[in-house]
Amino acid sequence: MKSVFLHYVFFWVTLQLIAVPATVLNCCEGDILLLLDSSGSIANYEFSRLSFFAADLLRPFSLGRGHVRVGLLQVGTDPHLEFGLDVHSNQESLQSAMQGIRQLKGDTNTEAALGVARELLTETDVKVPKILLWLTDGVQPGDVDRPMSELKMRGVSVLIVSTVHGNYQVLKRVVTPPLDSHLYSVDIDNIDIITEDLRKAMIEIIRAERLRVVDLTSHSAVLQWRPVLSENSSYYELWYKSVSKPGREIRRTLTGDSSRAELKNLQPDTTYTASLRPESNQAVFNTLTVTFTTFPDVLSPAVVHLSDHGPHQIRVSWGPLQLARVQQYTVEYGAIPSSHVRTVTLPRHKNSTLLSGLEPGTQYLVTVTALQVDGKERAMSVRACTLAEALPALIDLQLEPVKRRDLGVEEMQVKWQASQGGLRGYWIKWETENPHSTTSSMYLPPSSRSTQLTHLAPNSRVCVSPIYSSGRGDGLCCTATTHRDSRQWG
Repeated sequence: MKSVFLHYVFFWVTLQLIAVPATVLNCCEGDILLLLDSSGSIANYEFSRLSFFAADLLRPFSLGRGHVRVGLLQVGTDPHLEFGLDVHSNQESLQSAMQGIRQLKGDTNTEAALGVARELLTETDVKVPKILLWLTDGVQPGDVDRPMSELKMRGVSVLIVSTVHGNYQVLKRVVTPPLDSHLYSVDIDNIDIITEDLRKAMIEIIRAERLRVVDLTSHSAVLQWRPVLSENSSYYELWYKSVSKPGREIRRTLTGDSSRAELKNLQPDTTYTASLRPESNQAVFNTLTVTFTTFPDVLSPAVVHLSDHGPHQIRVSWGPLQLARVQQYTVEYGAIPSSHVRTVTLPRHKNSTLLSGLEPGTQYLVTVTALQVDGKERAMSVRACTLAEALPALIDLQLEPVKRRDLGVEEMQVKWQASQGGLRGYWIKWETENPHSTTSSMYLPPSSRSTQLTHLAPNSRVCVSPIYSSGRGDGLCCTATTHRDSRQWG
């Protein structure tokens, strides 16, 4: 009986491989990071089904650099990187690893996992399309709007598969459009029915030749493509028009090193077609085309979001950001039922502010008002509560230089101490030394007491904050003062 069963399994797997079109194997180049919910809200059976589904979904692709790189990050109390993007270069190795995955259990700390995902997908010089495929039950997804928006702003496409009891409203906000091919809510027993459609959606993103929409609003669209030209000898011709008004066509010429373009002043709830043709004397390229529909008109603020809760502070954010339509924002806030109201006025390019000096354990009414360019106002109010008591702050933070002779550069050893009660980890931020002096950050588990940083920007502030289950505690910062021939830390 066992032999018959094994023959059946072998026959079924063979059929799956034969059924995959041969053109899929070498069709694509890009990075796919699986964000797999491994928390205690996922049943063992459900976790196994999700793992098998992911393995089957990826089975047809050619793996490795120049093809498709696959990584797997598990979501639990602490994020766990099962394997990175450069680990598996063939299907035999990948499929074996997928079969050996063990569930973490614990809490659903998706925010921490997204911090790791950002490092994996965006801190790289490899200019290929990137996909974050989130496999989840959607139960208590957490505060994922901002980290997901940051990923999408950096060109990462977010695709989601959720079991039917997930928080659909949250998932709908963070997924990359279009929803009908990038967001799936399906019963775990019938998850196989979406394999082909989801695989096609992924291929559309990482196919070698493509023009895609990576950001869409009611009045704008950002197009992105894989660069195929050089700056000096070639250029791109871009043109777009409304489907309902085909006679009004807008044309633009872009430099050869371009890989994205923003289309502005579009009409809301309107379907457009855009075409891109690479022009070069050295080769002939196909014209790429994409069709998209702008969102219905929305006046800011359409959504108000609260974060960074503490006993004396709350951060309030709103959107969408509409620079051409808003003059300024006003944020009014006051304790309930007190009548004393404080006001903050912000310029139109700001979409968040930190409300400080608040009373602990107090409910506040926060109202965000946008003054439109036509003189009209639009307001939206939310209720916010400060934490009842202060969270333990970081006890000590020290920076020490470390000389790496093998690399010829200096590293900085960061050491800290913190109270352990309820501690979930640490959040570290610093500025890296590059042409844009970008801010870098990372999440470390609660067992960590030190880490090493390299290539700090001049006078970079290194900050370490303790993370607890109820929020973020007060952190400490030190300045790394750099000089031309030497570095000093203090």
